[in-house]
Amino acid sequence: MYVADSRAGTPETPAASAESAARPQAGRRLAAVAPTVLALGTVSLITDVSSEMVTAVLPLYLVAGLGLSPLGFGLLDGIYNGFSALVRLVGGHLADRGGGRHKWVAGAGYALSAACKPLLLVAQTLTPIGLVLAADRTGKGLRTAPRDALISLSSTPETRGRAFGVHRAMDTAGALLGPLAAFLILRATVDGYDAVFMVSFCVAVVGVLVLVLFVPGGPAARGPRGPRGSQGSQGSQGPRTTAEDADVPAEPVGPAAPRPTLRAALALLRRPELRGIALCALLLGLATVSDSFMFLLLQRRLGVPDRWFALLPVGTAAAFLLLAVPLGRLADRAGRWRVFLAGHGALLLAYALLLTSWHGTALPFAVLFLHGGFYAATDGVLMAAASDSVPKELRSSGLALVQTGQALARFVCSLAFGAAWTAWGDRTALTASAVALALCALFSMSLRPVRRTPSEGPA
Repeated sequence: MYVADSRAGTPETPAASAESAARPQAGRRLAAVAPTVLALGTVSLITDVSSEMVTAVLPLYLVAGLGLSPLGFGLLDGIYNGFSALVRLVGGHLADRGGGRHKWVAGAGYALSAACKPLLLVAQTLTPIGLVLAADRTGKGLRTAPRDALISLSSTPETRGRAFGVHRAMDTAGALLGPLAAFLILRATVDGYDAVFMVSFCVAVVGVLVLVLFVPGGPAARGPRGPRGSQGSQGSQGPRTTAEDADVPAEPVGPAAPRPTLRAALALLRRPELRGIALCALLLGLATVSDSFMFLLLQRRLGVPDRWFALLPVGTAAAFLLLAVPLGRLADRAGRWRVFLAGHGALLLAYALLLTSWHGTALPFAVLFLHGGFYAATDGVLMAAASDSVPKELRSSGLALVQTGQALARFVCSLAFGAAWTAWGDRTALTASAVALALCALFSMSLRPVRRTPSEGPA
């Protein structure tokens, strides 16, 4: 995809000229998302087809197929959603050290997750299933921060929300196709679960190949290096036209760029803005009921037959796909923290609908739409907000700090929710989560840890 460069002496497209004339305060901007973002979006789309095939059938496979209790499922679900927290800092640190390792650390994570898919064929009890899921989430932990750092580094601060929105939309397209594929496989085969796991493995391998072949690697993938070494400057190779090489505005990184060491990464929490973001993400994560529990609650509320269960994630994915880019653009203009908190308001409303006595036919559509809207307003928006407070040299590590706190919190939430469901029932457990989410959201509103985005202007 061609990206206009607004430097003097370089031709612009009419659309780019109009945009720069209409918004001179934004400076030099990208006319479209970076090719790196599109390549990573393609990888995520393919990988999410694979992972969501498993995620769509896993709750029913474990609870109905293997007979696990809600507490046992909560333990496995916590592992599935939170174990990656233990390795996210490692993945972020490895990616920041050595220059152009972001792609290869992410690739190792994608490959590890792919290798775990066929192992579900032989795991039949709690312990081996837990080990397989832990290994799968280790791969996710390794890849997430380097991937998001690549997206952030190939985007300007003014368009970062849009870039993450485009990536998350492509990612969610895979999340939409994965459950549909699982549904069709379950209906067409005798050993449905085994077929789902094997097809998921084959699709995951394709995603790894696309990453290796099409995502830029090496120092060029790290984005602009400042005025002296700007990759958009003219040199022996002539002008560049790709987004990752574009001459984007330099970001303030302090008087001296920190070396990418683990100590420097942990020291990022001394920055008030990043510390506030990480704290709010952790607190709100403690009250975020996992997707699997949401779908189980909806199935129990509506009496959805088992054969249709795999289609419930499709509703969430469709809403996410529809709203990811518009909400990413809105976050760039209106403020990322406002959109982030509004997303948790949508989740709170979904909890409330599940707790009411309403049994109308619109209930599942409303709950799934709100659930998808929650992810569209929070997932990429949180990473865009955190990127504003982290220097380029530690971008992957800084994002990993925020992701680690959030993943650990959701791990605790899954354990607590499963235990509360077992002890007091699903309604009591969901009521407690709704109250906790409302309190944490009110606290986060009082903090407002994120500075204004460049397009918001002065206060």
